[in-house]
Amino acid sequence: MEHLIQHFRKDEQPFIEKVIGWQREVEDRFAPKLTDYLDPRERFIVNSVLGQSNEMKIVADGGFLDAERQRMLIAPNYFEPTKEDFQISIFSVNYPSKFVNLKHPDILGALLSIGLNRGKFGDIHIDGNTIQISVAQEIEEYVAMNLTSIGKAKVQLEKVDEESKLIKMVQEWVSKSYTISSMRLDTVLASIFNVSRQKSLNLINADKVKVNWTIIDDTSFELQEGDIVSVRGLGRVKILMTEGRTKKDKIRLQIGRLEQK
Repeated sequence: MEHLIQHFRKDEQPFIEKVIGWQREVEDRFAPKLTDYLDPRERFIVNSVLGQSNEMKIVADGGFLDAERQRMLIAPNYFEPTKEDFQISIFSVNYPSKFVNLKHPDILGALLSIGLNRGKFGDIHIDGNTIQISVAQEIEEYVAMNLTSIGKAKVQLEKVDEESKLIKMVQEWVSKSYTISSMRLDTVLASIFNVSRQKSLNLINADKVKVNWTIIDDTSFELQEGDIVSVRGLGRVKILMTEGRTKKDKIRLQIGRLEQK
């Protein structure tokens, strides 16, 4: 386990310890453990830490097809999970769409403002005027009662029970190569988003930059292969791979940029 933990960043240690606690819980109780919604980096850690065990079965579901945020079921290997075991409810948001244009940050802000922990709801999908959100079943009544407005718009939630009515989001990573002097966060941002070094420093200092779904305010933070970097207002990229160095000792970097289809 020590050997495994070395591969993760120091700030990920508390989460790794939590995962080990989940494993013990499943082993002691011979019963499945359902997590809150986890982002892809957290799920990667769960699979890395627990995936070696033949005694464990690890499955994930976020309600939507290919959901970014998903609940995980950590269970004894004989357990056969069903869709119901993930305890996910999908709500459609009814609002006066003729008069109001609601965006992802509006909905996220409204859910947090009614006191929800980010782990209790998953993806927010928007397709034209249709908005759907994935929430943990244990809080569905609370959400339905308390989420009555988003911004200045009055809203009503309606449960979506048919899978065929769910919004399908298709995402594609388009790759491109860059030559950079170092893997520091500020350097990489300046190159791939084509902004000045000063602008990239300002974005980081203003808490507008996330690496693997966590705000990073350290400009010298070292990026690694597999990291997902999102910058508010500029978009999201993935560090696909480093392809060696040039004669001038610059790093060849392959980046994936997220395109919505």
